[in-house]
Amino acid sequence: MIRDITLGQYYQADSVIHKLDPRVKLTATLGFIISLFVVQSWIGYVVAAVFLAAVIKLSKVPFGYMVKGMRAIVFILMITVVFNLFLTPGEPLVTLWKLTITKEGARIAGMMAIRLSFLIVGSSVMTLTTTPNSLTDGLEKLMRPLRIFKVPVHEVAMMMSIALRFIPILLEETDKIMKAQIARGADFESGNLIKKAKAMVPLLVPLFISAFRRANDLAMAMEARCYRGGENRTKMKPLQYKGRDRIAYGVLLFYFAGCVLIRVYLG
Repeated sequence: MIRDITLGQYYQADSVIHKLDPRVKLTATLGFIISLFVVQSWIGYVVAAVFLAAVIKLSKVPFGYMVKGMRAIVFILMITVVFNLFLTPGEPLVTLWKLTITKEGARIAGMMAIRLSFLIVGSSVMTLTTTPNSLTDGLEKLMRPLRIFKVPVHEVAMMMSIALRFIPILLEETDKIMKAQIARGADFESGNLIKKAKAMVPLLVPLFISAFRRANDLAMAMEARCYRGGENRTKMKPLQYKGRDRIAYGVLLFYFAGCVLIRVYLG
């Protein structure tokens, strides 16, 4: 399951989505996430599914590779669905012992499952098609207006980029520690949920130690190279909008307007 997590990883490909300005992809991801909460009908989710499928097709990232990241959130997804199924009041559909599945609960559970799935896949498209350096530059550019409020924009963007870059490294480290402990007789698969959670404790301790050691090594390396971020720092590849970026903004605006109209007229 550890190797199935794709968030934070970059997939090399020659596609239109890869070539887009990172600011466009960040804005599109935020707009797509907002649109998932704007629409409240099945028609809206169909439109969102078509939009997401088109973006995945244009990105040239294998659909199986992208969906593989969903396995890591299956447990969270199941909890969300179960809670909405049995705890939402409304018109009863099925009664199981003292638990009742309502019509409203089934509807909300289905929509929440779709919403979470789309949210994870949509966010993965951005990280899979954007390098960490480009993501840092895009975040810094988008957050530049916050300098008026004395927000350290460059430092915030750098921290977010480093956090994303550390995800695949920590996943690889976790996989190595798990294999080493399994070779020594550790069991992470058998038993109930509580036993599995207890079995993960010996894994977390060396993982945290490794993470802090890597963070300290990175900080020392940056200090040794006299790294200073912020003002007057130049870019090897300055971000500039091109024709395809403006077209992408137009498509995003058209999609978001469609979602708003669906919410207003179809509920």
